[in-house]
Amino acid sequence: MSFNGLSQFVSFLESRDELVRVNCPVNPVLEITEIADRMVKSGGRALLFENTGTAFPLLINSFASDTRMAAAMGRSSLDDAGDEIFSLVESLSQARGLSVKLSRLPGMMRLLTLSPRRKRGRGECQEVIERTPDLGMLPILKCWPHDGGRFITLPLVHTRHPETGRPNLGMYRMQVMGRDLSGMHWHRHKTGARHFEAWKKRGGRMPVTVTLGGDPVYTYSATAPLPEDINEYLLAAFLRRKRVTLVKCLTNDLWVPADSDFVIEGYVDTTEAPVTEGPFGDHTGFYSLADLYPVFHVTCITHRKNAVYPATIVGVPPMEDAWMGKATEKVFFAPIKLAIAPEIRELHMPVSGVAHNLVIVSIEKTYPGQGMKVLSALFGAGQMMLSKYIIVVSSNVPVTDYHAVAEAFFANVRFESDLLLTRGPLDVLDHASDRFSMGGKLGIDATVKLSEERVGDYHSVPLLLLTDEEFTGNVITGMKTMAWHALPVAVLTISKPEEGLDMHLLAASLPSSLTTPGNVIIAVDDGADADDPAMLTWLVTGNSDPARDLYHLEGGAIFIDATSKTRSLPLFPRDWPNVVCSDQETIELVDARWPEYGLGPVVESPSLRLLPLVRPGEASVETSNVSAG
Repeated sequence: MSFNGLSQFVSFLESRDELVRVNCPVNPVLEITEIADRMVKSGGRALLFENTGTAFPLLINSFASDTRMAAAMGRSSLDDAGDEIFSLVESLSQARGLSVKLSRLPGMMRLLTLSPRRKRGRGECQEVIERTPDLGMLPILKCWPHDGGRFITLPLVHTRHPETGRPNLGMYRMQVMGRDLSGMHWHRHKTGARHFEAWKKRGGRMPVTVTLGGDPVYTYSATAPLPEDINEYLLAAFLRRKRVTLVKCLTNDLWVPADSDFVIEGYVDTTEAPVTEGPFGDHTGFYSLADLYPVFHVTCITHRKNAVYPATIVGVPPMEDAWMGKATEKVFFAPIKLAIAPEIRELHMPVSGVAHNLVIVSIEKTYPGQGMKVLSALFGAGQMMLSKYIIVVSSNVPVTDYHAVAEAFFANVRFESDLLLTRGPLDVLDHASDRFSMGGKLGIDATVKLSEERVGDYHSVPLLLLTDEEFTGNVITGMKTMAWHALPVAVLTISKPEEGLDMHLLAASLPSSLTTPGNVIIAVDDGADADDPAMLTWLVTGNSDPARDLYHLEGGAIFIDATSKTRSLPLFPRDWPNVVCSDQETIELVDARWPEYGLGPVVESPSLRLLPLVRPGEASVETSNVSAG
């Protein structure tokens, strides 16, 4: 199945009762975000805002269900796409000998026939031409209160390498900075940034074109972790079973899908100084803080006559991108399994781990040390290199059953032998590491251990041995245990004093009843919901650096500091970001207007449970006058 533009996709969703039209005027500044956040977290339908203060309707929440995500990929189910790719990759990888390779030729030829085709003349995306471009014509969102401005959140960014000519499709947010100017937020690990560095060596202007909409499979393909030499439109064609037709841009030498809704053409001047971009409420659930990025100059905007503007919001999970991540698990499981670790049976990235922060895999274990082998392989594999925590369990443990995974952890892990602590690259959005885009990683071998893996009696070899130094101060505001889950976990809520707090000393002061071997003690900020495993997972994986914040206590327990590092001693060397949520004024506005939207009974704002975690400041938390003395 394929869709000729977002208008057709809207009709499809509406015919299946997967979409609601909102006819009343709604402000793209903060209000749409608050409505969409409520709908996505409550399992609501896609939203088409028809009165945005511009000539164009805005589509959001269009991917946030298994049904809608599968339809966007041109399939009836996510498993359908994953199974087909697995069969193809497995078939091609197992070819041995000329006769076998020839038998696989039809599959290979089918891939070749899916390559994008170039069309002469104009496409539907060029029905209307704006040669005096103004980004203000679009209903671009300001998503969260402390965002640096309005951001295009689903841009499909087209670039090409200046030497090889190889094209790339990526998704990099764009902050509007003027009628014909925006930031271009490509991370150092992304292909767009590598193309930019290559153009800098050459000098002059780098052509860049951004498309919006078109067949929704393009949006997914732009996010897919493909090898650099594989064209994203090849994946799009494979998924929708129809090749992509490209047309040439009007003001630069790039080719884009003819059925796009909008085309924003332009360039990045490689000799121009970067500008401050951000902050932005990001998919980690925290603000990514302002930094320097290139400027994108718009030279022309074209669009379809019936164009629909696509948008998404990101923030504290679950958000719409969770379903994109789920699709990626299905589609890219085959290459990971066959090329990296054939013993892997399942791979899962929990939503609360915001993609790179937590990965769970199960393996078919046949020899000692195999769990550690898989951990080492994954920490060095493609985009998996950015993972912070990876847990490996035996094949009988369902990776999506988090209680079963936790039980495997406590049954099979000995802290002195089954934790792989290492360092390496992290996502540039990771805020917990002392260094930008690099920090600690922890691999956990929770597989059932073979006899060779258990030598001698249990004894502790601490990651960080803490002494029984006395700690004074009333900073522990509460404690919860997970006794109802039969897990030896204690959650401490912490309120740090103005003068700062040394978490090492706090951990060392805990009573021996908490620090017995096998226990896990988690410290979170006062205001966190200690009864919510999803929130705890989000905070632990987001706020901790395993190399700094995991302590093996004298009694044998593990202590995890998942608090914000404000008011911490020693002083945290970077600015600490605030939690992303709506402000009270926007929440009250949407509460009051809810009957106008036509969305049924009022849905409570998800931001209400996050407001207690917001610290004084704006996108970054105000620093306190603490000292190491």
